[in-house]
Formats: sequence, C-alpha cells, structure tokens
Amino acid sequence: MDRLKTLLRNLGPGLLFASMAIGTSHLVLSTQAGATYGWLMIIPILLANLLKYPFFEFGIRYTNVTGKSLIEGYARRGKAYMWVYAGITLVTTFTILAALYVVTAGLLANLFNISSVPVSLIALGLFAFISAALIIGRYSLLETTLKFVVTILFAALLVTTVLVLYKPAVEATPGFVRPPILDNVGVLFLISLIGWMPTAVEASSWISLWSLEKYKRLGGKPSLKEALQEFNTGYITTALLAVFFLIIGLRTLYGTGTELSGSAVIFADQVVQLFTTHIGEWAYIFIAVSAFATMFSTCMTAHDAIARVSIDVLEYLQPKRKRYTEKWHYAAAILGLTGVNYLVLTALSANMGQLVALATFISFVLAPLVGYMNLKNVQSEDLPEASRPGRALRWLTYAGILFLSFFALYYLWLMVG
Repeated sequence: MDRLKTLLRNLGPGLLFASMAIGTSHLVLSTQAGATYGWLMIIPILLANLLKYPFFEFGIRYTNVTGKSLIEGYARRGKAYMWVYAGITLVTTFTILAALYVVTAGLLANLFNISSVPVSLIALGLFAFISAALIIGRYSLLETTLKFVVTILFAALLVTTVLVLYKPAVEATPGFVRPPILDNVGVLFLISLIGWMPTAVEASSWISLWSLEKYKRLGGKPSLKEALQEFNTGYITTALLAVFFLIIGLRTLYGTGTELSGSAVIFADQVVQLFTTHIGEWAYIFIAVSAFATMFSTCMTAHDAIARVSIDVLEYLQPKRKRYTEKWHYAAAILGLTGVNYLVLTALSANMGQLVALATFISFVLAPLVGYMNLKNVQSEDLPEASRPGRALRWLTYAGILFLSFFALYYLWLMVG
C-alpha cells in the first residue's frame, strides 16, 4: 500500500509520457501494422520499445540525480551538442505537431459528422482551444486531466481488445498473400513504425523538463528508484497499448486487403468502423470518443513539451545566458508553434499520410544521434558513479543505437539503389 501511495504521489512525467506516446504510433501505425502484416509486426513493436527504453530512461535519471534538464546537460557537453539538438528541435517543430493535429482533426470530424468542414479549419480550432488551455492551466492542468484520460483510455482499449479476441477473426479474402516487409514500401512502413514507437527519441528531453516541473510542485524530488518506478509504469503501459492496437487491426482487417487512407477524415472513419463492424454499432460512440481522447491528449502533451524545449534551447544557445522564466515566454512559444504548424498543415493540404511519413522518418534518422547524446550526459561527471547506468543498460543503449542506425542506412541504400 505504501508503494502504491508513493507511486501515485510521484505520478506525472511517466503519465505524460504515456499520454503523449499513445497517439499516432499506436492508433495509426500499430493498427495498420496488424491490419497489413499480421502477427509478425509484434517483433518490431516490442524491439523498438525495448531498444529505445534507455534513451528515455536517461531523461529521468539525469534530471533526478542532477536537478538539471537533459538540454542543460547538452550545453555542459559543449556548443556542438546544443547546435545539433537545436537543429533537431527545429525540424520536429515543423512536422510533429502538424501531423498530430491533422489526425486529431480527422477524428473530431468523424465523431461529430462534420466532414463538410475542411480538416485544416477543424485543426485550427483545436490549435486555438489547446493553446488557450495550456497557457491558462500549464503543467498542473496537463497532469490532472491526463490522470483521468489515460486511465479511461487504458480501460476502454482493454475491453475493446478482449471483445475483438472473443469474436472470430475476420476471414481473409481468397488468394490473400501478406505483402513483403523488406521491399521499399515495407521498409518505409517499418521506419515509420519504429521511428515513433513508442514515440520520437527526442521526447527524452520532454520527460526531463516535465520532471523538473513535477519536482517544483512536490517541493522536492523523489529518490531515483521512485522516479524510475513511476516512469516504468507509464512506459510499460504504452507498450501494452501498442500490442492492443496491433491485435485490433489484425483481428478486424488482416487478410481483407483493406488499405487505410492517407486522408485524416477517411482514416478516422475506417478506424471507428473497423471497431464497430466487429463489435457492434452500440460501441460506436464509445470507440470514437476513446480514439479522439487518445489523439487529443497527445496533442496537448506534445504542444506543451515542444514549447518548453524551444525555450530551453534558445536560453542555452546564447553567449550570455538569458533566462526565459516569465509566463509570457511560455505563452509566446505555444502561440508561435500554433502558427508555424498550422502553416505546415495547410501547405501539405492536411494530408495525414505525408505529414506522418515525414515526421516519423525524421525521428527515425535522428534517433541514434539523440541516444548517443543522452548516453554521454548520464556517463558524465555530472552524475556520481553510483547513479550512472549499469553495464546491462549501457549495452542495451549500444544495441539500440546500432539497430536504429542499421535501418536508417538500409533505407538510404534502398533510396539510392
């Protein structure tokens, strides 16, 4: 009981991580993995969650031990680290939020049957609403809201998965052959899936900044063991939900030859219909709201995190460090991200497929570099020897870097060839 109370008191960064991760990688990519390739795709899903674990764990470890963000750690390693991370932040700023908001707008259009309204206009409304909520409520609103959203979402998806498993799987069309995985199309899909499974590696610095906010609210910080326990709870939850979505896609679409659309509105309708066709029309509103809540919470957490990261990066890149601690700095970052990503979204005509592919590819290619930078942080003299990662975790980090690098090089070889 005492351990549960401690976990609930420390609940925050791991919860926000789970809420942010259970979005496009799960609702879109895990479902599509099961629907297109079947059970085989559980291997890359579990491998990605395992091999990326150290990259995210280091965000909790470094901040808990040092009381500093990962970004400050990069600054302490040297200007080269900061410029690399600034470049990564700039690229993700122009892709990730646009991709998340366009998927969420498609789900909202489907839920309320407002497909006559352009997706870009619905996305603008979401940008305005979430921006206002974050500026007014900030971290405390995020944490309080997401405690309910993630709990309800996990329960809803567990029930849905059980119902899908209870009923017979959909029958494959005659002559169905599983598409090849290692051709250009298959590798591109693997890169998208692994790139955002459980989420982009650069989100490790997001967890770091959320941890600092949580410690301010607590008036102190938990032990490293307690902080990692809270994070691990959120991380395991994201992995389980990825498997749930894979099962749902597999049991309801695999073998039918159905292709999931690149249009946000059509995709949203396909997702909801594949649930209701197999479970029953009574589940429509239940499933539609759950899917929308998944993406809405992801939009909120990612928008908040990228704003915080942008402020930190600007702060540490200056020769004479200027502190950006005023409330209006955060508000300006939130509104600036809204403007930039809305322009990207409209420029690509709200095509979800293009946005998700671009965002996930960038995350995939940059992941080994971010993982290496995080490893250098936690192996530095900033941490006492006893708090640095053990041999097993270091070797898992090297394996993750090699795994992601191999796939990135293989993809480039395919493109050149």
